[in-house]
Amino acid sequence: MTENRKKLVEVKNISLTFNKGKKNEVKAIDNVSFDIYEGEVLGLVGESGSGKTTVGRAILKLYDIDKGEIVFNQQTISHLKGKQLHDFRKDAQMIFQDPQASLNGRMKIRDIVAEGLDIHKLSKSKEERQQRVQELLALVGLNKDHLTRYPHEFSGGQRQRIGIARALAVEPKFIIADEPISALDVSIQAQVVNLLQQLQHEQGLTYLFIAHDLSMVKYISDRIGVMHWGKILEIGTADAVYNNPIHPYTKSLLTAIPEPDPEFERRRVPYVYDPKQELDGQERTMHEITPGHFVLSTADEAKAYRKTAKN
Repeated sequence: MTENRKKLVEVKNISLTFNKGKKNEVKAIDNVSFDIYEGEVLGLVGESGSGKTTVGRAILKLYDIDKGEIVFNQQTISHLKGKQLHDFRKDAQMIFQDPQASLNGRMKIRDIVAEGLDIHKLSKSKEERQQRVQELLALVGLNKDHLTRYPHEFSGGQRQRIGIARALAVEPKFIIADEPISALDVSIQAQVVNLLQQLQHEQGLTYLFIAHDLSMVKYISDRIGVMHWGKILEIGTADAVYNNPIHPYTKSLLTAIPEPDPEFERRRVPYVYDPKQELDGQERTMHEITPGHFVLSTADEAKAYRKTAKN
């Protein structure tokens, strides 16, 4: 059970507003809290604009939060600067959504993968650097012939493998995978997800896996958090959230997943979520509905959910 495992990441009541005080002000993260345990995969799902990527970038301090606290490996990192931030970035890395945009088209693959080695001074010589890059490429299914090529010479799946190798170069403990398969062909998506799983088991990694494809998130995740309008609405084990969704928004997401069955699709009636529930002015907090399965709700809503929830 997660209770007996070490918390690697603790996100405590964080909020973040873009363009504060302006007409186009947006509350991207609204009082979000969750933990990620060492060695697990936490999936974070929700529609575009729900705040998933912003949460990931806030954890890595690519964005500064307005309030709250982020703890990594028992150290508060919310206000890190200078060398401390530099050291933290070695332990926590990101795999970006678009492998074409995230790789510098003017750099050769060996230099892209070795960026982290150079920044953190992890290679004592050119030979050691070259050897480490070759090992990293082999780890993600590429070979030394690719070292002197440029990103545009590779397919989308290969570019994402290069991005994964770059993230692994500094031997991080924690990786945020920000929709790492959404820009790839369906035929390649499973290969990349299987590679991430394999690397997790071999290297003892911890992931925050951000995506909008619930079926893929269930496949890779130990637990799943569901986001909407900057809030976490539901969080629990992958099986619990997928098989016994409680929050109406989660139900609407799940019933929107297409099935490869024309007859079922004809008869299917999707669950329609009414967002007015979130705008009624009532204070909502996370309530445990079944063991380890939490939902953002009022006390009365939590009672109702408990009556209908499957244990």
